[in-house]
Amino acid sequence: MEYGDGGALTAQRGTWINMARAPRATNAFPNSSFPPITPPPCPGASNRSLPSLDVPYFLTETVTAVLSVAGNLFICTVILRDRKLRAVVTNHFLVSLAAADILVGAVAIPCAQMADAGLPRGRPTLCLLMLCTLLIFTQASVFGLLAIAVERYISILKPFQYPSLMSPQNSLLVILSSWVLATFIGSLPLMGWHKPFPPDGQCKFNAFIEDSFKVYFKFMACMLVPLAIMLVLYGRIFLEAKRQIRKVAEREVEVSRQARRRRVLHKELRLATSLFIVLFCFAFCWLPLHVINTLQLACPGCPIPSPLVLATIVLSHANSAINPVVYVFRMRSFRQAFTATFPCTWHPLPASAPGKFSASGLTPSNRLELASHNSPLPGK
Repeated sequence: MEYGDGGALTAQRGTWINMARAPRATNAFPNSSFPPITPPPCPGASNRSLPSLDVPYFLTETVTAVLSVAGNLFICTVILRDRKLRAVVTNHFLVSLAAADILVGAVAIPCAQMADAGLPRGRPTLCLLMLCTLLIFTQASVFGLLAIAVERYISILKPFQYPSLMSPQNSLLVILSSWVLATFIGSLPLMGWHKPFPPDGQCKFNAFIEDSFKVYFKFMACMLVPLAIMLVLYGRIFLEAKRQIRKVAEREVEVSRQARRRRVLHKELRLATSLFIVLFCFAFCWLPLHVINTLQLACPGCPIPSPLVLATIVLSHANSAINPVVYVFRMRSFRQAFTATFPCTWHPLPASAPGKFSASGLTPSNRLELASHNSPLPGK
């Protein structure tokens, strides 16, 4: 290669040195006045953050849902497969309650889990429909408990009017009415009783459902009123059953007075315990959540720990898993039908204990039954 004069060669070398020392450009054109070019986002990337998931709450709700569905499916299976149980009007209400609790476990609890994660996002109509579905099924469970209390009251205190008041047609009408009323109450937010959709687009229950609906209507009208009615009805049932127990005990002339008195007290204690369990479980599961909702309405700035709120939500849903134990599994007639349907789950005692158990292996042979046209009280 031939070079020019020495001055030109020196100038060219200086230019190369200055270019090497210059700062590196942020884009392909060093002298351009345009802003730096950022690389395009990866396919499928989104500016929205992933939904937050409370793992302990999610797992606890999942276990509650499984127990609710499994326990209540057992109830429906046993009742529907046993002809004698199907003929009892009380069991119509138990099947309705079990159906509501199955829907709580299969539908309402998954809706609550999605709402806790803020899903679905940016879809207010779908969000509101999901929240209303949750409200409908939980309210149907509450009305199912109330319907059983009313049916038991008529059976114990009005035995002669019971066949006409609680005929199969009337019982079906009561069950349908309770479901229609629960659907109407749970659908009120869908009709306009709700807050504006949150600006962040997250489907949160407390951010979308009006506090006045949760406290003044859902709590006071749809929870406290059924609880008060159940307290009155079960109180009257206890007094009447107590009177019948003592009346029957007085006819046992072959038993000493002290033994008769001890037997009466034992049966009254069992009855009181059964009724207490029914009311305690209902109040213990539902009242904490509504008390917190009331506190949030009365004191919006008061800090309430999020784990406490989630625990009360789980507790309210757990009532659907407890109902089979409280209302059905403690009843002798159901246990007999259960062992007949699933014989592998029961191993009778050997014949070396005569007089303690009847032929079924479950029911005490010398028990005192209340005067009732249907199955006894829970636990009897």
